[in-house]
Amino acid sequence: MRIATMIEPRLPGAVEFAVAAEELGVDSVWIPEVWGYDALTGLAYLAAKTTTLKLGTFVVQLGSRSPAMLATSALSLEELSDDRFLLGVGTSGPRVMEGWHGVRFRKPVETTRETIEIVRIVSRGDRLEHPGEIYPLPLPDSSGAALKPMVRPRHVPVYVAAMGPRNLRLTGELADGWLGNAFIPEAAEVLLGPLREGAERGGRPLTDLDLVAPVAVEFHDDDAAADAAARRHADGYAFTIGAMGTGGRNFYNDAFTRLGYGEQVAAVAELWQSGKRDEARAAVPIDLGRLTNLVGTQDSITERVRQYRAVGITTLLAKVDGDYTDQLRTLERLLAVVEGG
Repeated sequence: MRIATMIEPRLPGAVEFAVAAEELGVDSVWIPEVWGYDALTGLAYLAAKTTTLKLGTFVVQLGSRSPAMLATSALSLEELSDDRFLLGVGTSGPRVMEGWHGVRFRKPVETTRETIEIVRIVSRGDRLEHPGEIYPLPLPDSSGAALKPMVRPRHVPVYVAAMGPRNLRLTGELADGWLGNAFIPEAAEVLLGPLREGAERGGRPLTDLDLVAPVAVEFHDDDAAADAAARRHADGYAFTIGAMGTGGRNFYNDAFTRLGYGEQVAAVAELWQSGKRDEARAAVPIDLGRLTNLVGTQDSITERVRQYRAVGITTLLAKVDGDYTDQLRTLERLLAVVEGG
């Protein structure tokens, strides 16, 4: 099992933190991309300052760049980092895609599939011809030419942030890794089952994929402090449940429903959308804060890590708080837990 963490490379001290994390044995760092600074520029900077640390996006929004541009950007980072770049992608949602990027949000599973296909074509150095529904290239009835990319062929590892069954099956079939938000080991098969089906459809075992579980990590001295932290993380899900999604569709809520929390999630969403924000936070089941994270005493976190390992998670993406000294101390403790088995 590997340990990864999140980073914002523009903050003072971030590069030194990345170097120190690399020295500790952290496997990879990941940068989010929403509607602020882009992720790729910061990773290029980190590539110049580190030597073994893998560098990932969590996640590049599909549609924010053409698939061909995404492929060549990824290949540039592979060159600059000596093959340490990991391309994490996700479909975002209509509020971001249509409000920020001016791109229609449609058919997210097909968009994911065709983007991966085009990234593979370009990264092989093949002439770009793709008879797709979302991205037919060259465009039909146009003056477009099927161009051969001016790049050195090399593999680009693609990780997909997926929660719905169709996208999970696609991830299992085509991707190198899975970015599994809100993963609960006790209900692992809800998400790993479709991933396994997709892997089998692709003619490979699920163990061929790097299964990444993002988790907040907090070590506490006693159960009372751990419970308070779990409650705080549960409260944070109220926004995800109540405000994300559009047109009555929220992929997080769909996943929480499949995990067995449908009634509670519906109640939280109703409270949030009626303006009762504090009541909505209080209504989130504490288990969503506890079971989707590593928040507890040393012994309880050790047991939770065993559970993640037992169901097949290969990378824990640790979200750590505090100043960089505190973050490194938490990562060091987590590495010791993982290395101790």
